[in-house]
Amino acid sequence: MSTSPYRLKEIVTPQNHYTLFPQTLPAGPPPSGPFEVDLTRLRQEFLQLQSRAHPDLHQGTSRSRAEGLSALINDAYKTLQHPLLRAQYILSLRGIEIADDEGTQAGDGVDQELLKEVLEVREAIEEAGTEEDAKALEAENAGRIRECVRRLEDSFARDELQGARKEVGRLRYWCSIEEALKR
Repeated sequence: MSTSPYRLKEIVTPQNHYTLFPQTLPAGPPPSGPFEVDLTRLRQEFLQLQSRAHPDLHQGTSRSRAEGLSALINDAYKTLQHPLLRAQYILSLRGIEIADDEGTQAGDGVDQELLKEVLEVREAIEEAGTEEDAKALEAENAGRIRECVRRLEDSFARDELQGARKEVGRLRYWCSIEEALKR
């Protein structure tokens, strides 16, 4: 028997992704809790939850409920561990939905300097001739992502949702660059 503090009944009806992880995120989403998440603690709590909710541990109607809960736990974990997904989720909790292409269409008030910088980085990726060049670009982009996350944390702490929304657009570009660099 698992020593996890969770019982299936206790985790069946979460209010949001944050309430699934009360040990890691006791204060809830920003502005009451921080934007940053301790990923090690989140993973530990995720594994504890899954050790109780995994469908293979249940039978009958309990198994069906466990399947749904296990999927919800997986989705919550994936969302909370990634800064872009987490920020979009927090905004959605506050009634602000961000479309996949929002901020990327001409005339949307997109920061032209940002677009120029993104295009320059994409060109640099195409021109990168060595693995060292690619690693340098990865390090630069990681710095951009860290800066976006820092600004998101600040915006959410001050409950400045429009600032957070704008920063999500920036972070989306840098995460796209991150994916391009992995290829």
